[in-house]
Amino acid sequence: MVSAGDFKNGLTIEIDGNIFQILEFQHVKPGKGAAFVRTKLKNIISGGVVEKTFRPTEKFENAHIDRKDMQYLYQDGDLYNFMDMETYDQIALDADVVGDALKFVKENETVKICSHKGNVFSVEPPLFVELAITETEPGFKGDTAQGATKPATVETGATVMVPLFVEVGDVLKIDTRTGEYLSRV
Repeated sequence: MVSAGDFKNGLTIEIDGNIFQILEFQHVKPGKGAAFVRTKLKNIISGGVVEKTFRPTEKFENAHIDRKDMQYLYQDGDLYNFMDMETYDQIALDADVVGDALKFVKENETVKICSHKGNVFSVEPPLFVELAITETEPGFKGDTAQGATKPATVETGATVMVPLFVEVGDVLKIDTRTGEYLSRV
């Protein structure tokens, strides 16, 4: 149990059967009346963000989130298949749970599967991936005044904006959180 007076950023708690992560909190002590804690909470299952206030003495159950490394095997229709690399157990997750998480992930790469009490709610890709370009338009010399970019399709099918000098076959380092090109490898 954790009281609202002991909140920290990143802490996960259970409120009314939902699991929330604390994004921001602020202890407020007005001139009149009792102190309170103003928070911004993110529902980690639905992704929605809400603002709530609590009395500092209110207590909440800690929500333990399990993050397990698993290997992404393949996609079969609307199901994505993963394998636990320690026990070799396989699980299949629905496209609703996976979302856009695998946009930059190739088969056989390691991802983190996030669950609460055995219920998987999200997939976290690695922070950075290296992917080859399969399709892009040629860039022309003298085509820029500032850092101009062009769209390029990588081997997973995702589109990334890249500088004009990047060509088909180049391997790129991409940030999976923002989908931005970082460098050539």
